[in-house]
Amino acid sequence: MPAADSPASARPGPAHRHALVTGGAGFLGSHLCEQLLVAGTRVTCMDDLCTSDGGNVDHLRDDPRFSFVHHDVSEPFTTADDVDLVLHFASPASPADYLRLPVETLRVGSVGTWHALEAARRTGARMVLASTSETYGDPQVHPQPESYWGHVNPVGPRGVYDEAKRFGEAITTAYRTAHGVDTAIVRIFNTYGPRMRREDGRAIPTFVAQALSGQPMTVAGDGSQTRSVCYVDDTVRGVLAVAASGLPGPFNVGYPEERSVLAIAQAVGEAVGTDPGVEFVGRPVDDPTVRCPDISAIRSAVGWEPQVPFADGLARTVDWFRATAPRLPERGAARLVG
Repeated sequence: MPAADSPASARPGPAHRHALVTGGAGFLGSHLCEQLLVAGTRVTCMDDLCTSDGGNVDHLRDDPRFSFVHHDVSEPFTTADDVDLVLHFASPASPADYLRLPVETLRVGSVGTWHALEAARRTGARMVLASTSETYGDPQVHPQPESYWGHVNPVGPRGVYDEAKRFGEAITTAYRTAHGVDTAIVRIFNTYGPRMRREDGRAIPTFVAQALSGQPMTVAGDGSQTRSVCYVDDTVRGVLAVAASGLPGPFNVGYPEERSVLAIAQAVGEAVGTDPGVEFVGRPVDDPTVRCPDISAIRSAVGWEPQVPFADGLARTVDWFRATAPRLPERGAARLVG
């Protein structure tokens, strides 16, 4: 791996005093805020709510150690002087969102990352960049190690997200080498779990929402393309382990096992307990054919690997979607027609 630091420096240090989490009201960001509070860290959650209504952190608002700032990280901001950890997780992350917000996605990955790095530089904080498996594009190396440079189409529809993250990695590395900022990069592979939006657009929340409503699950292409999916608790644990390590990475954070998209849909049907069937639809442009992380680097450096089996994580996810589903009319109930 590219990091020169030894695994010995990866031993967890004391808990951080005050963390700034950009994108903290999003799916993954809200889980990070929650676990930081559990660890005794004061948390400032910054989010412009462009892909969230803020409900993911409603249960945290009564904690006096938690504060929410409604702000776009792409615009200048100031932080408290005692911030000693910056987790930059602000960005549209699903294709449905970054295709709807292409310029905003590029801005948050570039200008937003610059602002997050400047905040860390000013306060002396450690800064962790949430990068993505999409930096590998449609990979020609499989599984993907951190040493692989990727196969990305910069002018394709996914380029706004892929290249924003690749630029984010470059400027994060530059701040480390030129300014001595304590930085780290995590390349997050597909994560799933409670608090994902039904209209998120990614495979698992789409399949679960469709199956629970009795609709056929829409599978792109013939469903043979593969994905690696990691339960959110494991992803958060990996991110925080890297944050505590002092190591720069980059580190892949994901489940080192691939499944076809069709197999994921079938597993969702089993977890929901119905057989809504599948509907095959057109495959998006530049949709990756394979995706699976090599996690030997993070396993060696900090001892992290996923612990939640796919069936267990999927069951928890379905339970959450079922518990929070909009109430539908009971079968046989009278319906108004007007």
